[in-house]
Amino acid sequence: MNRKTIPPYRTLDSYLLKGLPALTFWTLLILCRDGALAQTASVTTDTSSSMRATHLLGFQGAKNNAKGMLSIQDNALQFQDSGKPAVQVQVKIASVQGVFLGEQSKQVGGLPMTLGKTAAPYGGGRVVSLFAHKNYDTLTLEYVDADGGFHGAIFQLEKGQAEVFRNELVTNGAHVSETANEPAKRSTTEVVCESN
Repeated sequence: MNRKTIPPYRTLDSYLLKGLPALTFWTLLILCRDGALAQTASVTTDTSSSMRATHLLGFQGAKNNAKGMLSIQDNALQFQDSGKPAVQVQVKIASVQGVFLGEQSKQVGGLPMTLGKTAAPYGGGRVVSLFAHKNYDTLTLEYVDADGGFHGAIFQLEKGQAEVFRNELVTNGAHVSETANEPAKRSTTEVVCESN
């Protein structure tokens, strides 16, 4: 019979024993990495007062459709533009008279998505359009400036962040009416049908 003999240093047990320190090393490395990520996550969870936002319109001194950071610092609401040169606009939180929330759906993908929709056969572009939308929250502020002028500003935030930011504003002293806290209710009118 033509059986090859396996040298003693090539047995299965020797492979396991040689690989055990490497396995232990990689296991410890993964556990330490997960622990370090958990520690950094617990440190950075207090970012609710600073969020990425798009200033749609309204803040004096900030460009329309400017992307930046919306934050609460030192009893002031401030928006810092991420463009060059960076513009920083702020309003005292005590001057905020109303905070309103809304939702917005926006088509994403630009020109490549539009070309893909037109190239899809048999009306498939309509199906592509169903999945080519992203939902955003809108945060509308009404505030009074230092001269007593009444202003409004609209910001676009990621889905779910506008309510968190509104609650943060309320805890820091923004004046929000009860109607601003309630969701918009649609009224239905009754139609009386009289048959004689």
